[in-house]
Amino acid sequence: MSTSGGKAAYHHGDLRRGLLTAARALLHQGGPDAVTLREAARAAGVSHNAPYRHFPSRDALLAAVATDGFLALRARLDAARSAAAPADRLVAIGRAYLGFAAQERAAFRLMFGSALDRAAHADLREAAEAAFAVLRDTVAERGGDAASIARETVRAWGLVHGLATLVADGQITPEAAETGLA
Repeated sequence: MSTSGGKAAYHHGDLRRGLLTAARALLHQGGPDAVTLREAARAAGVSHNAPYRHFPSRDALLAAVATDGFLALRARLDAARSAAAPADRLVAIGRAYLGFAAQERAAFRLMFGSALDRAAHADLREAAEAAFAVLRDTVAERGGDAASIARETVRAWGLVHGLATLVADGQITPEAAETGLA
């Protein structure tokens, strides 16, 4: 076995995680167009063929990065919801959503952009739905029938997502966006 960084990293480390870390760094540096399997392999210190052991395509790598983003978003929303009093939960998860968009701009754009087909990536679809469920469940706590819960969930998401997109695009500050939640 070779003792080069690439071979050793694969055989003794977590190649998948290393490639995802490299892909996230590339995403933050240059957006989705900067993320390629070859560049992720180079950044992870492995051969250009190594990524194919875990990701059959560039889209699969980007989908995994977006999936991790939705898992992180869900964790933030859950934490904000759990920490808030019932009457304040909707605003708390809105603030957490805005914070995620401000701190993870490139990932946010990838997650909600049109570059990925969620139908083609089950893990991505499930992670996105789980993050959305935090909002839906928070709205449902307030009561109402299924139709009113669905309507209010879409309204709340539309408001916070619009504000978050403005934040991610640098059009407004997170603080300015928060004034829209109150």
